[in-house]
Amino acid sequence: MARICAITGRRPTKGKIINRKGQSKKSGGIGMHITSLTTRWFRPNLQWIRVRLPNGGTKRMWVSVKAIKAGLVQKA
Repeated sequence: MARICAITGRRPTKGKIINRKGQSKKSGGIGMHITSLTTRWFRPNLQWIRVRLPNGGTKRMWVSVKAIKAGLVQKA
């Protein structure tokens, strides 16, 4: 099961780790140079919580903490 927020649709997004080497121009060098780019994932803060549904039932689902703090879900 994919880790996607059931309320907001937030999902992992791809990014990069940038490694730099050298002495900065501010310190008297010729500048920082990129030596490698490594792919990484930024994962949303998801919690597996019990949510109260509009019809009165409850269901467990992945919900982002941002949605919980904003009051978009009713915890059961």
